[in-house]
Amino acid sequence: MTVRVVVADDQALVRTGFRMILTAGGVDVVAEAANGAEAVDAVRRTRPDVVLMDVRMPELDGLEATRRILTGGPGAPRIIILTTFDLDRYVYAALAAGASGFLLKDVTPEHLVAAVGIVRDGDALLAPSITRRLVQRFANRDPETASMHRDLAALTPRELEVLRLLARGLSNAELAATLQLAEATVKTHVARILGKLGLRDRVQAVVVAYETGLVSPGSPSSPE
Repeated sequence: MTVRVVVADDQALVRTGFRMILTAGGVDVVAEAANGAEAVDAVRRTRPDVVLMDVRMPELDGLEATRRILTGGPGAPRIIILTTFDLDRYVYAALAAGASGFLLKDVTPEHLVAAVGIVRDGDALLAPSITRRLVQRFANRDPETASMHRDLAALTPRELEVLRLLARGLSNAELAATLQLAEATVKTHVARILGKLGLRDRVQAVVVAYETGLVSPGSPSSPE
């Protein structure tokens, strides 16, 4: 099936360039938005699969637009945050709010098209080490001010082990090889972790792993 995408960015040149790249890659750009309010409205009108969301826009920024879209009920699209700066606190907040990953605006055309397909299929853009460095830098381990409050007591010892490794950015195949399990079993563990903790995807799981102290910067489970 063709992926349906909304592109939200306050720069017309960026929107036009991304539309051309995505269209050439077989992706259907169903709407464009110049600010967060327009993005929220476009999502309501067009029901896309994925939203490419600039994190810094006038009137309503990408962070608040992401929150409004993802709290809009069932069937919410996947959101990829667009940013100029990789270590950006706003980007981290968007990931904690449920965005499925982020891309720098100088992303290659091939990576852009591939990223849209990845998140549409339910995966998260976790592979780049920069994602982990972002979480390591901004994760708040103070229970009073943490972005995400989750009780890990509901997880079994095996699920905690999977969550620690998942926080390193390991894929299901890599998790299976490390734990000597079938990949289908790993998928079941990951699904149970997300379900028990009420998380949208693996990105939020990484945020929780750091903010609860299950994983800490510099530990064996969080290599640079």
